[in-house]
Amino acid sequence: MAIFLILFTQLNLTQLIRANEYKSDPSNTRSISMTFTEPRGLIRTADGEIIAETISIQGDLKRLRQYPFDNLYAHVTGFISFEYGASGLERLYNSHLSGTEIEVRVQNASDLFLNRNRTANLELTLRHDVQLVARAALGNRSGAVVAINPQDGAILALWSNPSYDPNSFSSHDLNQVDNFRDNLLSDSQNPIRSKAYQESYPPGPIFSVITASAGLSDITIAKDRPIYPQVGYYVVPQTNSPITNVDGKICGGTIYEILEQSCNTGFAQMAISLGPTILVDQTEAFGFNSELTIDLPDITESFIHQPEFYDPNLSLLAQSGIGKGGVSATPLQMASVASTIANGGILFSPRIINKITTSNGEVLKNYQSQILGRPITKSVSEELKAILSKSVERGAEQSVQAEGVKVGAKVGTVRVENSTTTHNWVIAFAPVANPEVAVAVFVEEGGSEGFYTQGTDAGPIARAVIEASLRLPTSTVNEP
Repeated sequence: MAIFLILFTQLNLTQLIRANEYKSDPSNTRSISMTFTEPRGLIRTADGEIIAETISIQGDLKRLRQYPFDNLYAHVTGFISFEYGASGLERLYNSHLSGTEIEVRVQNASDLFLNRNRTANLELTLRHDVQLVARAALGNRSGAVVAINPQDGAILALWSNPSYDPNSFSSHDLNQVDNFRDNLLSDSQNPIRSKAYQESYPPGPIFSVITASAGLSDITIAKDRPIYPQVGYYVVPQTNSPITNVDGKICGGTIYEILEQSCNTGFAQMAISLGPTILVDQTEAFGFNSELTIDLPDITESFIHQPEFYDPNLSLLAQSGIGKGGVSATPLQMASVASTIANGGILFSPRIINKITTSNGEVLKNYQSQILGRPITKSVSEELKAILSKSVERGAEQSVQAEGVKVGAKVGTVRVENSTTTHNWVIAFAPVANPEVAVAVFVEEGGSEGFYTQGTDAGPIARAVIEASLRLPTSTVNEP
């Protein structure tokens, strides 16, 4: 009898595993149709807001997947569609949400013999209050906002505009779904892709924190001597290519001074002095040229050329030192850079899942932070934090200053190639002494050539998100 029970149990377990492999595939038509006739787990924020749920309705398809906050979390939850499958977390965690994952279906021995409808819920690291502020602060401008907890890599906000309403994909009206999808795909702004982690852009002056970290880590570069001349332009050796400062300003001095002043000429010279190997190695240590490990699909890698590319291209090496010359970064990547500087030099894998629970609240899996590396020492981190906090006190970064807390920040404006417009960036963290939030803000084509906003456009957005993250009195954000 005991042998029979063992064999019976093994047979049932094998059948469950094989069924799971088939049913959990979100591209499988039967799997998707089952989603509209059976229960499906919830997706919640860290502060308890339900952002994806399944409700019971009348009709052949007994269930309807709903997203209560419309476009607010579309680039995180993704969608589930009878006709087009699934995307985002709905796709990556389909087996947990649908209850086909073995650890969800089999929670005790009796589950091997009974066909129970069990589902699991996802709890995210995102905070609903911070996400709302990120959306409101960016307003109708095209761009992205990312906020991270520097102490563990947990993502507090991830917003990209334009976005889309995933409810239009989960509708049972297939003609309506087709029309919505066609309109979405024909939109030149490509709202189905997240500008926060699926698109990359030249980081421009904010990249100088990486170049500066390489310089501060290199014993051959004097830190305290004014080795960078006070100039308005710099001609790269062996070329006729001048690199100019914003608005033609004259600047130079020590590493500390050129970072505080956003001195392009100084960082271009530093890149040449460091050489391609050191600059590229330092940049890759921050996560460039590798996919950030995060539970979201289709992550775009941030990019810098390999050292050998620069051998005959000193001009591009100098440009790369100021975040141009083919360098590109996602806002998620630059938020991760800010987080690493803020926390003493630890590069965490950005994390968007807190835990997976049963429908009864029992924890099936807790997600822990992963350390990907230590790009800089604690002493270099402290030096950078000191400079970036001074910039907020008396430089172009003043627009980032939050109410009642010390902030470190770097702003930047990048001319869009073959255009008269500019992109605007900010990276920031607070409080400086013991940071709890690091932010990256990207405003796409937020300015015009010849009018460099120096953070006046993106700075208040970062400030509002910092204040929301720290639960400080919310500042007024001027909506465009």
